[in-house]
Amino acid sequence: MENGCLLNFLRQRGRGLREAWLLSMCQDVCEGMEYLEAHSFIHRDLAARNCLVNEHNVVKVSDFGMTRYVLDNQYTSSSGAKFPVKWSPPEVLHYSKYSSKSDVWSFRLMCLCAGVVMWEIYSEGRTPFENRSNLEVVNDITRGIRLYRPHRASQPLYAIMYRCWHEKAQGRPPFSELLEEIRKLAENPD
Repeated sequence: MENGCLLNFLRQRGRGLREAWLLSMCQDVCEGMEYLEAHSFIHRDLAARNCLVNEHNVVKVSDFGMTRYVLDNQYTSSSGAKFPVKWSPPEVLHYSKYSSKSDVWSFRLMCLCAGVVMWEIYSEGRTPFENRSNLEVVNDITRGIRLYRPHRASQPLYAIMYRCWHEKAQGRPPFSELLEEIRKLAENPD
């Protein structure tokens, strides 16, 4: 993957990328996550730092060290396990319960479709909740505070991101639905 990790790529070249490329990167991540979800895997560490970019700026999900195969779409981590707080939804923060819906939350930022990864993409590699401690982030998320709309993200795109951050896992869309929404937005950006 000639262009290295997505996070560094965004920080170095993000300003030079058109919105269509940013949306395409979100779509790439969403396609990878849809594949994992369809095959009963949860990634548990989806973030721009864990995606790679090839010479054509195609993004691939990587770093499967925390990935788990699950039969009932849920995995409960053992107590004391480390996890990325600023990329984690309420059910992980409070109960250590992971599912494809917790991956959906993370995706919003890189957004990567709509989640945190999407947010990372549209903020050109900024760190979510960058001036907040992990404890402050847990308290903020518990109180319903979510990441702001990056200046390069349209309102319709931010609406997709925001859906990914629903407090309850069942309120978050599956990756297949997110992918469909992103494709529609790519076809008709206005």
